[in-house]
Amino acid sequence: MRIPFARLTLVAAVSVLGLSSVQADDPVVVSSKIDTEGSVLGQLILQRLEAGGIEVQDRLQLGGTSIVREALLTGEIDLYPEYTGNGAFFFDMTDSDVWHDAEAAFETVRERDAENDLAWLTPASANNTWAMSVRGDLAREHGLASLEDLASYLEAGGEFKFAASAEFVESEQALPAFQEAYGFTLGDDQLLVLSGGNTASTMRAAAQQTSGVNAAMTYGTDGGLNALDLVVLEDTLGVQPVYQPAPVVRAEVLEAYPEIESLLTPLFQALDLETLQRLNGDVAVNGLDPRQVAADFLDGLDD
Repeated sequence: MRIPFARLTLVAAVSVLGLSSVQADDPVVVSSKIDTEGSVLGQLILQRLEAGGIEVQDRLQLGGTSIVREALLTGEIDLYPEYTGNGAFFFDMTDSDVWHDAEAAFETVRERDAENDLAWLTPASANNTWAMSVRGDLAREHGLASLEDLASYLEAGGEFKFAASAEFVESEQALPAFQEAYGFTLGDDQLLVLSGGNTASTMRAAAQQTSGVNAAMTYGTDGGLNALDLVVLEDTLGVQPVYQPAPVVRAEVLEAYPEIESLLTPLFQALDLETLQRLNGDVAVNGLDPRQVAADFLDGLDD
């Protein structure tokens, strides 16, 4: 699950002056954020580099976005997986439409962070952004695959009850933005607003049909989606910012170890939405060790 960057307290800008240069025999310090997806992506990167003959140091699950970002800028760590959409906050560009286009978002963070001597490598196609998801049986029965399909279903009088947090329901960037773009409106009787309302509770409400709920606020790569048979409705109009995970590495580290890019590119190209949902689910739902989940996936990747 992606922790929304906007909820984190930003640290003051840090200076990158005085960083020691990378030595040929220095291990690459790999880090990640302190959430399920961070543990999975971090292990994939760590094990992939190690298998490629690069000595690594494990600093996974270091903290939230601001902590890991600062550690990268100051040279405390060398590499971690970040989301393209967070560039909106890194560069004070939250009002820009660039974050709604996957290619433009990636090119923007890549170019802007080059000024910080950071290199963004090939992103995954998976998009871990705010989403509206429906029960699988509802999706299959009525052919619901996108939010446009949902709008047509609602216009025809289809039964619908949506579990979400107050933030999702009230934030102009969330449900109101979806409603405006796709031309539907949910009444109070079609909403179950949950206190706190993290995606674990909203997904559980849909899976258990709590108070008639058959849809839920989720993130695109939530681990429980497949396990609970929930289907993410595609945001075909690009209402939400794109949050594609990608490795971000200090430029001097990449210069010292150029093979990092060739090792990680095929890995992230293999991480589509369904794949990342499954890997996250193995950890968050099935209770597997992220080390083993990553090792099993990498074994299959090399077959």
